[in-house]
Amino acid sequence: MSRPQRLIELLAALQARPRTTAEVLAEELGVSTRTVLRDVRALVDAGIPVFTERGKYGGISLLPGDQADLSKLTTGEADLLRAVGLDLERARQLGGEAAARSALRKLTSRRQPPPARDELPLALTDVIAIDNRPWFEDAVPLPDVAGLVRDVRTGRRLRIVHRRSGDAAAREFVVDPYGLVQRGGRWYLVADRDGRPRMFALTRLQRWAVLDGARRLRDGADLAGTARGLGEMLEGEGSVVVTARVDVGSLDLARRILGARLRTVGDPGEDGRVEVTVAYGELDGVRQLLQFGEHIEVVAPEAARRLVERLATHLARTHTPVAEA
Repeated sequence: MSRPQRLIELLAALQARPRTTAEVLAEELGVSTRTVLRDVRALVDAGIPVFTERGKYGGISLLPGDQADLSKLTTGEADLLRAVGLDLERARQLGGEAAARSALRKLTSRRQPPPARDELPLALTDVIAIDNRPWFEDAVPLPDVAGLVRDVRTGRRLRIVHRRSGDAAAREFVVDPYGLVQRGGRWYLVADRDGRPRMFALTRLQRWAVLDGARRLRDGADLAGTARGLGEMLEGEGSVVVTARVDVGSLDLARRILGARLRTVGDPGEDGRVEVTVAYGELDGVRQLLQFGEHIEVVAPEAARRLVERLATHLARTHTPVAEA
């Protein structure tokens, strides 16, 4: 792949995902991470809004909005950029300078008129800060994501050692991998286990090995569709719907913590509380609401109230002050 074509492929890759890393892009494009970083710098120098963040939680992002949208290019403009990249001089030599300038204007267009020459814009790094660390959680080291991608691309089955959420110990599974997906700032391995789709959080993936046999995927299934279906299944879990009353001041925290489980939010009452409904796959999920302490009251169903009462009673007994001798 020539460098001009690689620049367009790089831009397309960034447009397709909210955030990625130089290592993942290098694996996808078949080049070194140093080459990816040089290409990213070329995009930035051309005025395309690419933002890089260093560090453990860093990555490479294309700023969201209507800029740098390849679909705005005509077929001729896209073909020209694949041939010459961002080199206007080369485009001029080929008689395509006008088309190249038109393409770059579309990729770097702004909703507002550009500033005057004596009013140079501030650098993106001066006005944007990206921190991808999760709220209220300690950093958990990831395995070698790029290495896992390489092994998945062999098209073979994997033997993985993974600890499910809530389990004390990890277990070994043989899986048929589709690929990796990043959602909510977290990486997951999407794979079939015993013919059923699963998502395995990489933060709990301890190790893996490539097996000799080719992966055996379900007919017609692919990575995007399987990941989307698993996400919808998870968000759609709601056999137990809990009604609660939450302090208005805790509502923003509830939205952040409960996410898609928070189904409805009512209007504030005179007592400063809001009625909400929260969906869980099972009654035991109500334990999550204990973290709101005195700022929440579980109203229904009665089984949920009784569970909260038992848990609160146990907590009160556990924290009873010890009498001094």
